[in-house]
Parts: sequence; structure tokens; C-alpha cells
Amino acid sequence: MDNSHNSILLQSDTNELEIVEFRVDEIDGNGAVIPCYFGVNVAKVREIIRVPEIRTTINPNPCIKGMIKLRDKVITLIDLAMVLNKNTDGIATDKVIVLEFNRLIVGVLVHSVSRIYRISWEAVEPPVKHASDSRITGVVKMDNRIILLLDFEKIVGELCAADALTELGHKQLEQPPAFDRSSKRILVADDSAFIRQTICASLRSAGYNVDEAENGEEAWQMLNERLARSRSANRDLRSEVDLLITDIEMPKMDGLHLTSLIRKENGFEELPVVIFSSLASEDNKNKWKSIGASDILTKPDLPDLVSRADKLVQH
Repeated sequence: MDNSHNSILLQSDTNELEIVEFRVDEIDGNGAVIPCYFGVNVAKVREIIRVPEIRTTINPNPCIKGMIKLRDKVITLIDLAMVLNKNTDGIATDKVIVLEFNRLIVGVLVHSVSRIYRISWEAVEPPVKHASDSRITGVVKMDNRIILLLDFEKIVGELCAADALTELGHKQLEQPPAFDRSSKRILVADDSAFIRQTICASLRSAGYNVDEAENGEEAWQMLNERLARSRSANRDLRSEVDLLITDIEMPKMDGLHLTSLIRKENGFEELPVVIFSSLASEDNKNKWKSIGASDILTKPDLPDLVSRADKLVQH
């Protein structure tokens, strides 16, 4: 699968995404196959292949199926049915979706891959609070089925022991803060509770005031409320918010559209915007900075989160 066309959506203010639809089915109590539909952003998909020879490994986690050779690389293979706690006895696994994000390459076993859909983020609904699997970040309602968008950052992060998120905060604690962060306020927008809570916890432990938004639409509303308050009090916007950290992939409004709106709206000109995304290749970083991003962060950069924020809020 060629990923060259993916940059079209990542460089423009379309508020759209393309998803690969795939199935990980399950067997019900009567032995019948229940089709289950899932999706992943095309921008994370490196290629789709038939299941190759699987090399078993000594791994205590049963969700790690083993390793596969992909040309010059050997990559970890994740059994997604096991991750999702599905009874799949007797269902043949047909495909491997090879994912690349956060500078990692992993394979994911699925039962079948159907097609690619191009949709608006406005059509992606957030999962129902307190009633959904925390590994689901969005719901797409089609004519005859529901497609669940999976949080592969969380899935892979839970399976990998050497996780950059576990190191978050260590560097910041080594040195005392250079200034009083308690007077600074940061807004973090991310639909993944796993990522959002990690970022917010690190910033709060460093002394920052932090507000949270679950998607770009909610963040845009919060920013406009803060702009209105600052104007009514005849104060600078920085009296209400000093920095925005936003994901790209979010229901209702993505981070690129949010960044573009901020740069077009009077009153937000001086607000620093940091894009946090697993899709931050060097090419994408240049495109995102061209629409107004002040800085780009990805998962391996997170140990430097507070120091990067310090530079922007003091600018």
C-alpha cells in the first residue's frame, strides 16, 4: 500500500480523514460468527499483507503473537483479537495491517480488510463516556454497521514495556523550575484519555495549570470563551491561556483544522500552538508548521514536554 497520497489530507485544512476498515469477528454463545468492524487512519498504515510465517518468541504477554520478517526488518506482531478479548475459535486470520507511528513499526493480525473510506471528522462521534472500551477513540455510523476507531497508541503502549510515557517527568524533576509556572495555563486537546491524562499529569506536576478538551471542537469553544473573557476585562489573551497542545486525530474537529482556525481568527495571533501527533514525520512537521504550529511533539519527545512548554509560554 502506497502512503504517498496520505499527505494530501495531512497538509490541508480539510477536517477529513481516510480510514481503512477491517474486521476482527467473534463467536457468540451459539457458535455463530458476529462481524465486528473497526477502523484505523490510513496515515498510520504502511501496508497490508497476507499473514506470513510467524516466528514465535518468549513473551509473557499472550497478545504478542510473535515476530514477522518484513523485507529487511523484523517486527512485532500483535494479536488484535486477543487484545480485544474476543472469542475467535475457528475463525481464520487472513491479513496483517502493518502500522507505522511514533517512529515504530508493528504488525496487527486481523480477520479481513475491506476498503478505504474518506470521511469528515464531523462524522466521527466520540465514544459514549463510561460505557465504552477505553481503546476506542471514535465511532463512525455507516448505513448498515458501526465502525469503531481504535486507539493504537494506547494498545501498543500497553504492550511495550519500554514506553517513553513511563519516563515522562523524570527530566523535569532533576532541576528546579526557572520561573513560577503556577501563573501559566495550558489547554490540552486530545481524544485519547491515555495520552491526554499522561500529558496533563506531567504538566501539573511541573506546576502548570492545565485545562482539558476531548476534541478540537470542544477546544475551539473553550478558546473562544477565554478570548471573550479577556476582551471583556480588557486584558491580553495570555491572562486566560498561554499555550495550546493539540492532537491531530480527533472527532468533530481535527487538530489541523483547529490550528488553522486559530491562525485565521483575530485575537489568537500570539497563542503558541503545539501539535502532538504520532504522525509527525519530518515532511509532516514542515507542513504543519506552514499552517501555524509553533512546535511539534511526538511520543519519543515527551520527556522534554515541560522544557518545550517553558520556552513557548515565556516567549
